[in-house]
Amino acid sequence: MIAVSNQPKRIQCNNEYDDLQKVILCEPQFMAIREVINETQEHFKNENINIDRATWQHGQFSQLLSDHGVEVIKLPSIQHYPEQVFTRDIGFTIGQTIFIAEMAADIRQGEENELQKWLEKEHISFLNLIEYSIEGGDVIVDGNTLYIGKSSRTNERAIHQLKSILPDYEIIPISFNEKYLHLDCVFNIISPNEAFIFPEAIDHHTVKMLSSRFDLIEVTEKEQFTLGTNVLSIGRKKVFSLMGNQDVNNQLTKRGYEVIEVDISEIIKSGGSFRCCTLPILRQSDKISIH
Repeated sequence: MIAVSNQPKRIQCNNEYDDLQKVILCEPQFMAIREVINETQEHFKNENINIDRATWQHGQFSQLLSDHGVEVIKLPSIQHYPEQVFTRDIGFTIGQTIFIAEMAADIRQGEENELQKWLEKEHISFLNLIEYSIEGGDVIVDGNTLYIGKSSRTNERAIHQLKSILPDYEIIPISFNEKYLHLDCVFNIISPNEAFIFPEAIDHHTVKMLSSRFDLIEVTEKEQFTLGTNVLSIGRKKVFSLMGNQDVNNQLTKRGYEVIEVDISEIIKSGGSFRCCTLPILRQSDKISIH
């Protein structure tokens, strides 16, 4: 583990639903299914990705984030990295610390270096998890509790490493069917007491444990395929969700959420949606002002 300590800018994420103020994105300029690394890509490998359409959709998403008061930071797109649009995986923010992930798939290794370059340029402190594989799509933050998916991308040793770094956090490993890639493809917290879940991917005992902590909103198999769980909360009961996931969107609306519907269907062909495409580095409670 390598630590870099410089004069930090304001970094903070204590959960998945406070007011989102700064987020890191990367445009899908070189997006392609070059090597199948998940079930969704297997389905679309012959059709592949229309880069112009994906870039346009991503631009609409980015603009809407800005329109809702979120500062959007964009990492440079590098031709060598076809999955770079999914910035969630290359790092994650816990409290006031940014962790740089260790990518598991060969085709994605090196993406995290672009994040590190940006952090160093901006003189932002970080911790680089270089020993064991862990990706941000498996890390879900809820106050002093971390839910971490045990997957083909995040291994047990990485979870133990994080426990040693963060002894004051309750860390709950969650096993799930690995064909769903990351934890946030089957489970995602949207408020202090609500979470989306695709229960078929998680064992009954774990679902029961989660149901004791959250009002679980079940996602159908059809809308799991279009990543209905992978919404992005930007705070103040506003949630980005896929245009077309009507069951998910109706459930959000019934619960008093403002649903910001966007079409990023071209990007979803590669196996990620709104949460996957965003790396939050600053969330703040509505009750606290920033100076």
